[in-house]
Amino acid sequence: MSARRLLLVNGPNLNLLGTREPDVYGHQTLDDVVALVSATAAESGHEVRAVQSNHEGVLIDAIHDARHDCAAIVINPGGLTHTSVVLRDALAGVALPFAEVHVSDVHAREEFRHFSYLSDLATVVVVGEGVAGYARAVRELVAALPA
Repeated sequence: MSARRLLLVNGPNLNLLGTREPDVYGHQTLDDVVALVSATAAESGHEVRAVQSNHEGVLIDAIHDARHDCAAIVINPGGLTHTSVVLRDALAGVALPFAEVHVSDVHAREEFRHFSYLSDLATVVVVGEGVAGYARAVRELVAALPA
């Protein structure tokens, strides 16, 4: 395992950041997210492997693979937050610390978005800080890693 690599996982529809509902999600793109996470991780000597998919199985495979060479995971599961037991099982199964990130304030939105299958397992949860929340998630997650 690489103590210096983080897996960045972005779930369904996050490839549309910057164009999808900019009043909710802002104007920054997924490329901006990857650049921000990479730069923030580099502050502590970490590199980032990024994956985004609209397919749950691709995300689960990436999480499984992370157990071999990553120290932790930063994940924005998108709508899978509220529906995916199998995503929760994958994160629990690899037993890596992870940060759950949401660009919007899911607790101020539709009621079905108030529940997360992941939050109770997460080392860090950042909600409603826009794309900048990814940077805070990385810093807090890295700080929580064993020395």
